[in-house]
Amino acid sequence: MSSSRPTQCSSSSSRTRQSSRARILAQTTLDAELNAEYEEYGDSFDYFKLVEAQRTTGPEQQARSEKVIAYLHHIQRAKLIQPFGCLLALDEKTFNVIALSENAPEMLTTVSHAVPSVDDPPKLRIGTNVRSLFTDPGATALQKALGFADVSLLNPILVQCKTSGKPFYAIVHRATGCLVVDFEPVKPTEFPATAAGALQSYKLAAKAISKIQSLPGGSMEVLCNTVVKELFDLTGYDRVMAYKFHEDDHGEVFAEITKPGLEPYLGLHYPATDIPQAARFLFMKNKVRMICDCRARSIKIIEDESLHLDISLCGSTLRAPHSCHLQYMENMNSIASLVMAVVVNENEDDDEVGADQPAQQQKRKKLWGLLVCHHESPRYVPFPLRYACEFLAQVFAVHVNKEFELERQVREKSILRMQTMLSDMLLRESSPLSIVSGTPNIMDLVKCDGAALLYGGKVWRLQNAPTESQIRDIAFWLSDVHRDSTGLSTDSLHDAGYPGAAALGDMICGMAVAKINSKDILFWFRSHTAAEIRWGGAKHDPSDKDDSRRMHPRLSFKAFLEVVKMKSLPWNDYEMDAIHSLQLILRGTLNDDIKPTRAASLDNQVGDLKLDGLAELQAVTSEMVRLMETATVPILAVDSNGLVNGWNQKVAELTGLRVDEAIGRHILTVVEESSVPVVQRMLYLALQGKEEKEVKFEVKTHGSKRDDGPVILVVNACASRDLHDHVVGVCFVAQDMTVHKLVMDKFTRVEGDYKAIIHNPSPLIPPIFGADEFGWCSEWNAAMTKLTGWHRDEVINKMLLGEVFDSTNASCLVKNKDAFVSLCILINSALAGDETEKAPFSFFDRNGKYIECLLSVNRKVNADGVITGVFCFIQVPSHELQHALHVQQASQQNALTKLKAYSYMRHAINNPLSGMLYSRKALKNTGLNEEQMKEVNVADSCHRQLNKILSDLDQDSVMNKSSCLDLEMVEFVLQDVFVAAVSQVLITCQGKGIRVSCNLPERYMKQTVYGDGVRLQQILSDFLFVSVKFSPVGGSVEISCSLTKNSIGENLHLIDLELRIKHQGKGVPADLLSQMYEDDNKEQSDEGMSLAVSRNLLRLMNGDVRHMREAGMSTFILSVELASAPAK
Repeated sequence: MSSSRPTQCSSSSSRTRQSSRARILAQTTLDAELNAEYEEYGDSFDYFKLVEAQRTTGPEQQARSEKVIAYLHHIQRAKLIQPFGCLLALDEKTFNVIALSENAPEMLTTVSHAVPSVDDPPKLRIGTNVRSLFTDPGATALQKALGFADVSLLNPILVQCKTSGKPFYAIVHRATGCLVVDFEPVKPTEFPATAAGALQSYKLAAKAISKIQSLPGGSMEVLCNTVVKELFDLTGYDRVMAYKFHEDDHGEVFAEITKPGLEPYLGLHYPATDIPQAARFLFMKNKVRMICDCRARSIKIIEDESLHLDISLCGSTLRAPHSCHLQYMENMNSIASLVMAVVVNENEDDDEVGADQPAQQQKRKKLWGLLVCHHESPRYVPFPLRYACEFLAQVFAVHVNKEFELERQVREKSILRMQTMLSDMLLRESSPLSIVSGTPNIMDLVKCDGAALLYGGKVWRLQNAPTESQIRDIAFWLSDVHRDSTGLSTDSLHDAGYPGAAALGDMICGMAVAKINSKDILFWFRSHTAAEIRWGGAKHDPSDKDDSRRMHPRLSFKAFLEVVKMKSLPWNDYEMDAIHSLQLILRGTLNDDIKPTRAASLDNQVGDLKLDGLAELQAVTSEMVRLMETATVPILAVDSNGLVNGWNQKVAELTGLRVDEAIGRHILTVVEESSVPVVQRMLYLALQGKEEKEVKFEVKTHGSKRDDGPVILVVNACASRDLHDHVVGVCFVAQDMTVHKLVMDKFTRVEGDYKAIIHNPSPLIPPIFGADEFGWCSEWNAAMTKLTGWHRDEVINKMLLGEVFDSTNASCLVKNKDAFVSLCILINSALAGDETEKAPFSFFDRNGKYIECLLSVNRKVNADGVITGVFCFIQVPSHELQHALHVQQASQQNALTKLKAYSYMRHAINNPLSGMLYSRKALKNTGLNEEQMKEVNVADSCHRQLNKILSDLDQDSVMNKSSCLDLEMVEFVLQDVFVAAVSQVLITCQGKGIRVSCNLPERYMKQTVYGDGVRLQQILSDFLFVSVKFSPVGGSVEISCSLTKNSIGENLHLIDLELRIKHQGKGVPADLLSQMYEDDNKEQSDEGMSLAVSRNLLRLMNGDVRHMREAGMSTFILSVELASAPAK
């Protein structure tokens, strides 16, 4: 679907939602049309022709509301089920049957001669009370389901028929005004050993879930391949696919595994109509769909005649598939199928919702795709295994969300980097030609096949772009039809109404446009979608003629190619945002008006920011010191050498080591020997800026505490940084886990006495809750009541996962579905016998307060070693620790504010610099004499130096010896460098009456050399500035040089250049010189930082700097290596 829009329209997420709604409505109408045609024409139904026709059908012709309503009613309320089970609909008040499948009496009431009965067998008809059909345990369990808001929590309920003794899985769901119960036979081998309760199904998928959990992340392809392989092993189907929906709703087989001999469908793309919107809606409601045999005859539903509406079968697994879908399955020789929905966050670029917002306010959900299993013969999968597959799909969806987030971060970083590089190119050239003709160029900003620039009446083309005359024709069309928009994007120029689209052919289908002004325009072009599609199956034999009336995957692929004819891949919102950002930069850069007030405004804003930042930093520092000294949690700190420089009273109290005894010791001498490797690693990573969380180590005890054994701490490492963002030490904020471990040890050792421990009112006992092996809440201590506000009798014997904790309709709400799935994995892993690690956990208490804590889950075993449930221990950080973390966040926010200031300053300086560059270019065209031209050239050199310094702001740390500051290898003349460097200190020299003399041999100054002249100019100006600053009034500064050539080939020489800057007076203070040589100096001044950067640059140029003092004189001696080619 094409779309044209101004690039400055509403937010990306709202744009996406609006276009999605329109697309869904249009497709639902088309789905209804196709369904009506199929029902009417039967065997003569021509799928390909109908899909092809929809491209030329206007929306007014499709809008037949009667057919749409009839279609949706037929999909949701068809009175047919599959024959592998039977169905009853029950009145919630009386428990009487109000609807039943025709096969229900035979399956549920047939008398078995193996089961003696003295009473007449119950009759199953409309009005029968369901309790009369089953033995007491099953009937009671069914009735219990009535009390649950979410009746599916109890599924499957194991029931046994009174007459035949046959066991069934009763799978309950709530429909409008009634309970609908699917009954599926249980294999004799599964009864009575099979326990009811969804929690047990996890064990079946435990291996697959562990495999997915262990993936490193960063590859959607690896994730999808892993999940289809695990499903293939788990279910035994012949083919398993990961089917992904694209933004325009068409589908793609993204990953696949098959048994040997099957034709692969990997890479196939399908039109959106292959999976109707109504079916997608049902997948969002009922996330597992099973078809056991597409050739089996469907069973009718008999309903009470007094019902006003047909029973909805949306939630029923037994619901019969549509006849069109059955025909499709049989044509592709897929007799049975099992499909799981993969539901993810609607849009990864949506504005973030706070973590402390209830689940109802969290992100919307969408259907990412399906996990599809096909089999060439009839196949039934019992409910426990189906539920295990559903849970696996939920875990997979959580990881898909994580992959989205990783992709978003990588994408944003890449786009930001490219925007910065293009902005630098624009700044240097002050012309958009640089971002078209240079490297990188505008094609690197977004994915495209070609690009073009119309600027100043001329056209520049890149790769697969239209011809010059075609681009001018497109520009004319834009000015005529889209005069008021600042930009446009479309995936089909044909559908957008461009008259010349046919002449462009398949090579140019999609286009994005950014108008710089009314006459200058940037274009990006994309080719036909088919060019992006890879076919992963066997090549189609041309002699094989597809019957267009025979629905089949290969025909669907052909239909898809027809649907996307004359279309490109759609332009994503983030791509249009990147184009819009470049558009704004271009508009600012090409504005030739010089606005001196802008610079003054910049000075004021940056000055205010500095004052605010310093005041905030001082407040934060004072607060941190106070917190560390008075906190009731252990806090210790070390410097960059690992020596203890912080040891608060709580650590001293726990260890028996006084503060004055601890200060100055190495951290490794105060921890237990077994913890040395852990602390070494933690310290090493923290000094690299990588802060580890929740690391456990043991600290030695001293004096009166020595006999108590080591103190067990769980620690978060926080890197301490100075004003220049250098890591100068590490602060360890800890939780004392010694008592917790003692409780756990005692709990492990003492059998039968655990209740005395759990329900002890002592504040030392942490909040504890537990569940039995079926998932019912079995423990809830006093500390848990205090933490959550929910009393023990309000949660005991409720389902722990679903009633006590859930993302909706539970006592304690977790923040979203992903968090609930993570909790399920943690608890089920313990029930399966796996070792679990402490994990972050958060939920809302009874009053809506958001609780953040750590959760430890431990399995509970009986005397025979059989797992009988789990115990869960909650650890809530103290107020002091939370306060300390908030203060740390404030410190990080202050650093971020400074970073924004740098970014703002860098961006805001661009426009004045661009104006200065324009003025100098204009001056050069006014007939200047030679001397005047030299002055303009000096200004140009200083301009290039400033650009280079601004680009250094992109470096993580220009102070780092290993920092990769850019060095160029270009041709320059030494004299130009010296003149530009000296010009930067002349105003200061005039103010102090200092004379600058240059004792530079002319033969050296006229020498053409190769290297980074701008960096050499920067270095020389820095050392000249310092020399002038520390020279007395009326003094002098002298510059001299010597040059040595070393031949390294027939036509190339290395030049060892030595520069001496001598000045009168006492010289540069020793403290400033030490700052130049010591990169990690904690109190580095502006001059010291400047000299340190210049020294790093010299070392990158195979040189260095020395300083000499003589009587009344001081000298900087700079050495640098350049290259020289002999004169031609």
